Amino acid sequence: MWQDIKMLNATANTLFGILLLVLLMSGIWWVIQRPVFTLKVIRVDGVEKNALRHVNALTIRDAALPKIKGNFFTTNLDTVRTAFETVPWVRKASVQREWPNQLIVTLEEHRPLGTWGEEGRLISVKGDVFTANLAEAEEDADLIEFGGPDGSEKEVLARYINFKDWFAKISLVPDSVQYSSRYAWSLKLSNGMKVELGREQDESSLKNRVDQLLMVYPQLVASLQDSIESVDMRYPNGLALKSSRGAFGLKSKLK
Repeated sequence: MWQDIKMLNATANTLFGILLLVLLMSGIWWVIQRPVFTLKVIRVDGVEKNALRHVNALTIRDAALPKIKGNFFTTNLDTVRTAFETVPWVRKASVQREWPNQLIVTLEEHRPLGTWGEEGRLISVKGDVFTANLAEAEEDADLIEFGGPDGSEKEVLARYINFKDWFAKISLVPDSVQYSSRYAWSLKLSNGMKVELGREQDESSLKNRVDQLLMVYPQLVASLQDSIESVDMRYPNGLALKSSRGAFGLKSKLK
């Protein structure tokens, strides 16, 4: 081996290359650890100008900043993003570096639409379930009551939009939309009337039942005024009605 000049040269070149690489990596590590790259500013767009409704500097300082480690080069942006997304009311965070010692964070807040279930959780206008201060949510708007099996949030929200559109024809809006564990729909309208719609058998079944109710609703109101408490639309050719004056059954000509 020691007489093989080519092999010796190749070995020496390899070792020299490794040494240069180690020196280079050491130099880079030394540079990136300089104090100039210590994070001096973490700017959260919107907080400074009070553009965010529920997220403030105090909340961020307590919930997110202690989880941020490293400097301009070594901090993990995914870890920073996750830290901010644990802050109450934050739906989504995006993070970018700004030379030489800053992070710029952009936050998207949840916009509450209603409560979800019986655990004090909220659901946003995009169908995300989150936990936050209920009193703060009530400052934004009147909250709708929603409920359904886990994982059904987007479906319940879509149906709420349908119900809101359908019942607008009689100037009523849903105050509550419930989707039971047996996949049956019920809602409470802004006049206090509860409507049982049952299971969704096909794409048009719920709409057909609502149409049945809308067709007879004017005569119900004419006869019973505001005494209607609940309407059960789960019957194939009619409905059952309960009011403060008693219970009634009504056949419908619609199929």
